[in-house]
Amino acid sequence: MAIDNGDFVRVNFTGKIKETDEVFDTTYDEIAQEAGIFDENKTYKPIPIVVGGNHLLPAIEEAITGLEEGETKHVEVDSDNAFGPRNPKMIQLVPMKEFKKQGMTPFPGMKITAEGQTGKILTVNGGRVKVDFNHELAGKDLVYDVEVTEIIEDEADKIKSMIELHYSNPNVDIEKTEIDIADGVANIKLDEMSKFDQQSYMDITFARFRIAKDIWDNIDEITKVNFVDEFEKREESADEEDEE
Repeated sequence: MAIDNGDFVRVNFTGKIKETDEVFDTTYDEIAQEAGIFDENKTYKPIPIVVGGNHLLPAIEEAITGLEEGETKHVEVDSDNAFGPRNPKMIQLVPMKEFKKQGMTPFPGMKITAEGQTGKILTVNGGRVKVDFNHELAGKDLVYDVEVTEIIEDEADKIKSMIELHYSNPNVDIEKTEIDIADGVANIKLDEMSKFDQQSYMDITFARFRIAKDIWDNIDEITKVNFVDEFEKREESADEEDEE
């Protein structure tokens, strides 16, 4: 079955900067370790996307359209269709006093976030700090090697794949998520909400709209998504009782 827009698939990929052949992102742990970008907090495995859903660069999603499960493609993406050209106006001078207010000591290479933008400090000179708010890949031509590992056809598995894409929590087993679809309504009950701490619950709350939108935009028979929360009283362990 050839891939079309709106299909749910899983893909492996490795992205490189064309000019230097430097790996900047990958779904393979071996390649990440070899490239020196391995992140122990990241799970390296094929990621689920909706083709045409802007989960990857549009140029990549367009390139895999027409492929079949198990096929691979080498994709070249110029800077205009990747992360755009570098904008000199995105390089700004920030007074040192702004960092001192936050209790920060800036240094070259340090990454900061200001007004929702991520920047990288270029230089620190006296009372001024030069910060580049361009995307780190802006102005660079990229190459991707992409493999389609699976075309997801089951409706419940499609929903689980969007939960996996938009919300990742090591305490939650996606396979234990209960999905019930009837009369155009998808009811979703995540694995044991009692496992969630406050931050985890806030994270899934913010992710729910993105999950729901991808579901009703791409699964025709579903027009409504309900998230069902269940909390079970947790029995205290002997250690917890002793602490009291």
